[in-house]
Amino acid sequence: MDGILQLFQNKLICSICRNGFVDPITIDCGHSFCRPCFHLSLPNKSVLYHCSECQKEIQQKNFHTNVRLKQMVLSVRQASLWHFLRSTENRCRIHMEAKQIFCEDQRSLFCLHCSTSQEHGAHRHGSAEEAAEQHREKLLKTMCSLWEKCRENDRMLNVETVTICSWEIYVTSTREAISARYDYLPLFLPLEEHRLLEKLQREGKEIFDQLKASEACMANKRELLRGMYTELKEMCNKPDEEMLLDFGDILQRSEALCEYMPQPVKAELTAVTVPGMITRFRNFKENTTQCLRRIQSHVFLQGDLISLSIGCPSQGEPVAFPQSECFLYWYGQTFSTGKHYWEVNVGQIRNWALGVTCDDWIANNINLHKAYYLLGWAKTTMHHNVFTTNPLVLQYVPKPTGQIGVFLDYEDRSVTFVNVAQSSLICRISSCSFSLCLRPVFCCSHF
Repeated sequence: MDGILQLFQNKLICSICRNGFVDPITIDCGHSFCRPCFHLSLPNKSVLYHCSECQKEIQQKNFHTNVRLKQMVLSVRQASLWHFLRSTENRCRIHMEAKQIFCEDQRSLFCLHCSTSQEHGAHRHGSAEEAAEQHREKLLKTMCSLWEKCRENDRMLNVETVTICSWEIYVTSTREAISARYDYLPLFLPLEEHRLLEKLQREGKEIFDQLKASEACMANKRELLRGMYTELKEMCNKPDEEMLLDFGDILQRSEALCEYMPQPVKAELTAVTVPGMITRFRNFKENTTQCLRRIQSHVFLQGDLISLSIGCPSQGEPVAFPQSECFLYWYGQTFSTGKHYWEVNVGQIRNWALGVTCDDWIANNINLHKAYYLLGWAKTTMHHNVFTTNPLVLQYVPKPTGQIGVFLDYEDRSVTFVNVAQSSLICRISSCSFSLCLRPVFCCSHF
């Protein structure tokens, strides 16, 4: 009997940890693994990953528990526990009976007579088989919750790492954009420019130091969370009788670890007011007229700024659409030379993008990624993103609201975006590869 049980048990082994399956899942190719082993073996990035057995690419993201396999593992565990409980080594030395009662208070096994004695009668008792099943389910539930915390922390850590990699370049480009705007202003303002640039540099350094400290905190949290997750899994791997006796305070320690989760630094530069900038831009103001068209597909952000698209305009005359729809506005004017300025009121719109696009895109729907220079704002599950396109870059500024000014300098090959109410610079896209004709465009959704 022992040999048959051992043979059956050997068939229910995870190839990663070489132990009996814990919450088994079956992936695309048909191979099965412990869920925690599979989680811990995945790379910490959104990249393709492969089965460790056959190396086939794994397409599926969310896996359900293989219920039948889990029941088979449970049956083997129960048979093993039953065999232990009735073995000679598990007999009470006083009453010479099998110790099949588990005491929660003392975490010990007792025979029926001992468990009802005056010494232990007030304690919490129960069947060892039932206690093992309940404790293992508690472990699995805690592991599920803990893994969500691991994923949350990994997402936050990725956000922080991306911000750190781009922060110093961003601060430098912002300084250059401010200097470019001062070049067109009166000569008596160089001291004001110098003061603003110094302030920007100090603020940039302070935020960078905060980002590095936050990244270190999240990296440490990652190790602690994964360490606890591994400890919970190792507890699940123990035979039922050992798990019951060694359980201790592992659930309380896991819960305490999840009480505080570090959050990303709010990396935003203070809005920089450039005196006289809006007044000068308005010397080139255009009287714009809009055309409206519905968009068939509309995705501003996927993941952490992995991709961006505006979508394709549908055919037909402009009509009124429900608030959940997406809208594309373009303007009647086209520009192929000179300086031009216009303003767009974004109000409290959830997602929007505005700027200039190649005129051919409106008519022919050409390659979108080379067709526009835009400033956009989009709300994600974790935070909001202000970004520019060509190149696709996050802009670490407060959410722009109200009137947004767009200044197109065709000869300078640049597009500048400004917050009209604050007379502050949002950002500047330079070294643009303009086509012959550019048209102002505004896209929005989720009013």
